Amino acid sequence: MKTVISGGTIVTASETYRADVLIEGERIVAIGTDLSEGADRVIDATGKLVLPGAIDVHTHMDMPFGGTTSCDDFTSGHVAALHGGTTMHIDFSTQPKGGSLQDGLDTWHAKADGKAVMDYGFHMIVTDARPEVIEELDSMVEQGVTSFKCFLAYPDALMVDDDTLFAVMERASANGGLVMIHAENGQVIDTLVKRAVAAGDTRPGFHYRTRPAALEGESTERAIALAKVADAPVYIVHVTCAEAVDAIARARAKGQKVWGESCTQYFYLTQDDLDRDGFEGAKFVCSPPLRTEADQARLWEAIRRDELEVISTDHCPFNYEGQKTLGRDSFAGIPNGIPGIEERMGLLSEAVWEGHLTAQRWVEVTATNPAKLFGCYPKKGTIAPGSDADIVVWDAEATHTWSKETTHSAIDYTCYEGMETRGVPTHVLSRGELMVEHGQLTDAATPGRGQFVKRRPFEFERPGEFVGPVEARETAHA
Repeated sequence: MKTVISGGTIVTASETYRADVLIEGERIVAIGTDLSEGADRVIDATGKLVLPGAIDVHTHMDMPFGGTTSCDDFTSGHVAALHGGTTMHIDFSTQPKGGSLQDGLDTWHAKADGKAVMDYGFHMIVTDARPEVIEELDSMVEQGVTSFKCFLAYPDALMVDDDTLFAVMERASANGGLVMIHAENGQVIDTLVKRAVAAGDTRPGFHYRTRPAALEGESTERAIALAKVADAPVYIVHVTCAEAVDAIARARAKGQKVWGESCTQYFYLTQDDLDRDGFEGAKFVCSPPLRTEADQARLWEAIRRDELEVISTDHCPFNYEGQKTLGRDSFAGIPNGIPGIEERMGLLSEAVWEGHLTAQRWVEVTATNPAKLFGCYPKKGTIAPGSDADIVVWDAEATHTWSKETTHSAIDYTCYEGMETRGVPTHVLSRGELMVEHGQLTDAATPGRGQFVKRRPFEFERPGEFVGPVEARETAHA
């Protein structure tokens, strides 16, 4: 089948220009002018932006955590993602304690098989690095799982010690893996949490009070130091604060192979949301926690200056009723995680209007850099002949008000209730198939059509360049 996206303004990480896009089957075959002749379907994109489908490299679908399981599976989560303009994600498979990496990977393949609506990949969370497990890291790379996550938080659940982290880093240095770090000092946090609970300080706001930014900064510094000794590339996930950004920036300035991501919530929500009346703050409990407006300003600066390269979501949704309320008696019992896979692109479209990003940088941090860093570029993450036809037609002028009623995740709330943003997807294509049209899911968007993306080993390159402040919204959306 031949599809043409006609008359739109194509935005990639490096260019903005008007052209048609010709799609045959699953891939883009040509970009040019007057390509509509003989097409089976023409999508009129006049006056709209044509973007590569966004990639969310930090999600947790159907993940057991904190005595419950995240409420989106690989169907409901994908439906939400597609409605928001995301056409691929990379989820975290988890090694079971005492088990093998293969056990974890097989479990997550089973979660996705027959349910996936869009394409996906897997990272591997390492929880127990016995010698035979370190050997398994090579097999993961061969199977296209080329990134390994280590938690420096959540003692007795996911946290690893420095010996384990260093062993993973050394192996990744040799086999082409990229090591991902959840950087918080879990042992000290555990002490602070126990102290707060003992003192009767149990409301949701004590989540951020017991996870101070200084401990995220310390943990980031420690992980970067170990990576330097191991000569391993390292990617710090969900950076929230100036302390962590500054640690990454210093290491990069010295030429170390360090990258960083933040997540949408850290740009738009603050620790004040955790202090909302009653138990409402539980909706905003995630780790690391939301920070201050000063930290938000530092994050925007870091994105513009290429000190951070990716904005993801850490989509890990738990319903307020029945899941978040497990911690009604103490913040320590609230499942850590919030939704965001659908909201990300709309919120960042608003950021373009506000002058935080250019349209090209928006594409770069949500699609192109994720694809480059995680081994699926140029198959994904750009609009070019030969690339998969994962494409979003974006109406930058349209407005949207976020609410539970206008989102598609299985969760019973959105953190952005009542917020109005500018920019909505009108058409979302996954490998050439139209998934969403004017806010409606199409018949093609069926569970089981999504494919596992086998990713390449990590290739050391600096994915972004310095991006200065945006001068005017008209320039950004021209």
